Amino acid sequence: MHRFYVSPENWDPRVPALQGSEAHHARQVLRMKAGERLVVFDGHGRELTAEIVGPDGDEIRLRKLHEGETPPLRCRIVLGQAIPKGKNMELIVQKAVEIGAAEIAPIISDRTVVQLDSESTAQKQSKWQKIAIEAAKQCGQNWLPRVHAPKKLPEFFSSASEQSFDLRLIGSLQPDARHLKKILETHSSETGDRPRSVLMLVGPEGDFTPAELALARHHGCQPITLGPIILRVETAAIYCLSILSYELLI
Repeated sequence: MHRFYVSPENWDPRVPALQGSEAHHARQVLRMKAGERLVVFDGHGRELTAEIVGPDGDEIRLRKLHEGETPPLRCRIVLGQAIPKGKNMELIVQKAVEIGAAEIAPIISDRTVVQLDSESTAQKQSKWQKIAIEAAKQCGQNWLPRVHAPKKLPEFFSSASEQSFDLRLIGSLQPDARHLKKILETHSSETGDRPRSVLMLVGPEGDFTPAELALARHHGCQPITLGPIILRVETAAIYCLSILSYELLI
């Protein structure tokens, strides 16, 4: 069945309805009619199977058939991703949703090529959030990751300091970087449990600068190696999230 997103502020299982772009997509693109069934979710774990009743102005009225709730994933993984060139950030956002990231924080690093002002920053954030919604619709993810506004690394750490993470990691090409598996094993042996929240930082083309890496270390990030082969930015993000998902979400 087709899946549609209803924001939490518009979520009302008593009188469910599709609005805005989702109603337009169902009516004009998919040509869905009264009596057809669909699934709606609110991005906070809640899901409804519903039947189309009919149009009501700009809305599409629905009749609830079944209501369910998906529990949160076992570990909250936050991807701090330095914005790469071209459209690679769109791919990273899409795959991060599919793999199970809880939040995506775009970072403007010293080596970020893309230049952003306040207007383009808001536009990028909105576009990436829409990509996250589409990815969640397609992959059946009922927990929608929040895509934050792009920030420079010092500003990012100022906001991240308000959050508690069991583990803070940063991909690094430095010789003292450790394998992620060893870091996870050390954490488990010291605490007796797997991490419940992880911050994963991935750099831009050319990696983070030494000053940025030093700043990350100052804020508790442990450098991890991604192996002997230098990976593209989008590959590195998918690689890190895949390992964390396998080790911590299953």
